[in-house]
Amino acid sequence: MIKKHKFSAILLFIILFATACSSTKYIQDYQSVMKKVEIDSVPKAFDEEAYNYVQKDIRPAPRFGINVGLYNIFYGLFKTKSVGTPAPLLDSALVEISRAQIEKFLISKGYFKAKVKSEIEVKDQRAKVFFKADPGTPFSVNRFTYEIPDSTLKKVYLENKNNFTHLHAGMQYDDDSLVYEREKIYEVMKQNGYFDFLRPYVKYSVDSNLNNNKVNVKVIVDNPEGKKAHSVFTIGETNILIAPSTDGFPPSMDTVKLNPRIARGIRYTDMSGHFRRNPITRYDFIKEGEIYNVTNESLTYDRLYELNVFKNVKIDYLKAKDSSNKVEPVIRLIPQKRMSNRIEGEVPFNAGTVGFTLSNTYTNNNIFRGAERFEFQVKGGLQSRIGNGGSLFSDIYQRDFSLSANLSVPRLMVPFDIPMMGKNGMPYTTFSTSYVYSLQKGFFDRRVFLTSFTYDWVETKSKLHSLTPLNFEYRFGGLLIDTTTADGKALILANSYNIKLLDRKDITLGVKYTYTLNANKLLLNHDFFYFRGNIDMAGNLLQGVTKVFGSKNDVSQGDYATILGLPYNQYVRPEVDLRMYRNLGGSRQFVARVNAGVGYAYGNSTAIPFEKLFFAGGSNGIRAWQARTLGPGNYNRATRIATEEARRTLYGIDQLGQMHLEANLEYRYLLLDKFFGAVLKGAFFVDAGNVWNISPGNPQPETYFKFKELGNQIGIGTGLGFRYDLDYFVFRFDVGLKLKDPQFTGSDQWVIGKYLSGGKEFKNDYYKSHSPDGYRFIQYNFGIGLPF
Repeated sequence: MIKKHKFSAILLFIILFATACSSTKYIQDYQSVMKKVEIDSVPKAFDEEAYNYVQKDIRPAPRFGINVGLYNIFYGLFKTKSVGTPAPLLDSALVEISRAQIEKFLISKGYFKAKVKSEIEVKDQRAKVFFKADPGTPFSVNRFTYEIPDSTLKKVYLENKNNFTHLHAGMQYDDDSLVYEREKIYEVMKQNGYFDFLRPYVKYSVDSNLNNNKVNVKVIVDNPEGKKAHSVFTIGETNILIAPSTDGFPPSMDTVKLNPRIARGIRYTDMSGHFRRNPITRYDFIKEGEIYNVTNESLTYDRLYELNVFKNVKIDYLKAKDSSNKVEPVIRLIPQKRMSNRIEGEVPFNAGTVGFTLSNTYTNNNIFRGAERFEFQVKGGLQSRIGNGGSLFSDIYQRDFSLSANLSVPRLMVPFDIPMMGKNGMPYTTFSTSYVYSLQKGFFDRRVFLTSFTYDWVETKSKLHSLTPLNFEYRFGGLLIDTTTADGKALILANSYNIKLLDRKDITLGVKYTYTLNANKLLLNHDFFYFRGNIDMAGNLLQGVTKVFGSKNDVSQGDYATILGLPYNQYVRPEVDLRMYRNLGGSRQFVARVNAGVGYAYGNSTAIPFEKLFFAGGSNGIRAWQARTLGPGNYNRATRIATEEARRTLYGIDQLGQMHLEANLEYRYLLLDKFFGAVLKGAFFVDAGNVWNISPGNPQPETYFKFKELGNQIGIGTGLGFRYDLDYFVFRFDVGLKLKDPQFTGSDQWVIGKYLSGGKEFKNDYYKSHSPDGYRFIQYNFGIGLPF
């Protein structure tokens, strides 16, 4: 089997390589394929940037790239141009454009005497282009002077200059630094009341008629034509107009009756009648009497769009009719569709089970006329075992059903004033409630009622906070098995610890907090660190109440203190996710990730709730394992669960833990920049980790975390992935291969050796001892979005 796979892979590689090398097959006799572009004698600091001025259509394809090879295969076989890219062809006009652009680039960097020549070589319809540069000696800046006749504007510039300028005497002359300075001068003036300021007012005079390759640069900021100074504007009355419907405003605004009432400098006219005043005006940061500031305008744009109730936001200004230096903002808002209904489904499957999940979500984006977002979801699903000659859903063993409702209000609902609420991002207060029902045939039914309210706010664009001061959970239901029967006794004996958690009726009252750093950079191919930390704490308040007022202990529930006749959970559960992202040039990226969490019960509890346990494996974790099939520790199902029926019943329940540790390394790269209308990217990854138990009372010592045994308890997998990138979302397919499996002992943990030697006998032996579980060296994962 493995030899056939190797032969097929080698054959495919030979075909692709041969096709890529025969890229002249699909061109005319007078055409030549670009094979090499070389730029010589460009200063090393500008080497890479100079190559960017070579026209893209004449840049050679990467030597070991598959874009051209796949294009030739698909074009030759199917006459489609949807996969890959054709070989770049020589074009002498583009060569000359590239030569001129490289020369201009060098001049812009201070090499005023630079000259660039080009040379073309063609042999067997394969072309090479050589650019030879003679840059000469670079010019440096002798001194900067300023010609700014408006003294007030000059003062504003000089007071802010040190915060942004790149200009200083002695620097090598650089056009880009001057362009950057012009943009920053424009921004500073637009932030300090100069409403009419334009970029062309900023000019430069460069005098290169000096000795020793030096220049003098004069920064010039002109006054408006016919005026002795620039005018500073303040904000007058603001008009906020909301269109009557999603179709927009009427053709003529002359018939529109404006609201005669002006409050806090704002005239608010809602022609739709669907929006209350305060939730909208709260995010108008352009305040009457303040100096015009373009930053406040941008902030208003952003927040009004983020309310998610307007499909169009437009801000214009009218100059005051009394000729005073005032501008009167006019904010026009067009509502978007208020209600929507979304139906979604998924089909989770693996080697032994198949199922489906179906949900219906109703959304109202303005339910109380204050841009509140209300969602109501109904969701249900089932999972069935397949095989044994039965029909697809003849053996349904798990059913799930849930109802949930969420109301998000676009502000922090607190009993005190928050100045500049929403300055860095839209804040939300969210009220949530849900009911979850889960039934595993012949084993247990589990019902959980949850309710909470949460504050989400943005400290800066990179720092996000989420605080849930009230999180209430009520669990009830229990076991369906008869613990007096042989099968029931076998299940209890196999995994009494987790089964007791499933049978426990209790309540949870606690708080949660999450801090996230750099989430706004996750879609950027930059160098940065990402951090997400959260903590879930419960039971401390109820413990204080029971100590003050007294409580009866419920012996049937383990002699725990009770509230309203039910024991309460007391635990702390912190979790961290730390990642390092590194740009390796182009579309290449390296990501390193560590994810760890622990749940520790104390006081009124000896174990955290079942739903708070951790699992390993899955499409976003250790991808060589299916979710809930790795660990805990060195746990082996055949050793601990004696019967096939018990293993079948406990599937997905017995391999959970109270501690989680995982590390991932992933290298991402571009495969095809044209693949059926999108981009195809690849990934190579290595994942390692496991889950463990830490609380006392579990009769399975091999599942406990031991630092000295960490190397022996870690599962390791590797694999390859493909990402079909459509810009607005990514389809992901990952193939994980097990390298080291901690359920075995000694050298047998390195299961990659079994795989490379065929693995058939190993898989047969495993099935005999672990039935109905089979051993899978390779795990396939489908998903939407990147794993991390």
